[in-house]
Amino acid sequence: MSTGTTIRDLRKEHRLSQTELAKAVHVSQATVTAWETGKAEPSSSALNTLASYFNVSADYLLGRKESENKTADLADKDTVFTYEGREIPPEDLEYMKRLLRGGKQ
Repeated sequence: MSTGTTIRDLRKEHRLSQTELAKAVHVSQATVTAWETGKAEPSSSALNTLASYFNVSADYLLGRKESENKTADLADKDTVFTYEGREIPPEDLEYMKRLLRGGKQ
């Protein structure tokens, strides 16, 4: 996978527009477009900023390594959470949310 495709996929996973990503990493929207379409490659500084923003390694952005981290928001109703290959029942997800809130309801 190309660097631009990886950036685009991460941006979409985080539900960001190109403009929002550009603001977050201090570049223009045109620069993000150029990266995603393969017309330009991010500088090493931009790669590090993107990696930090998305919580991935620069190697992952460059397609050299699979992502070590996968994140999901427990509040996301469209995400199916699994453990050991089996779907986590909704009542167990609610229990996990209560635990993460410190047992507060």
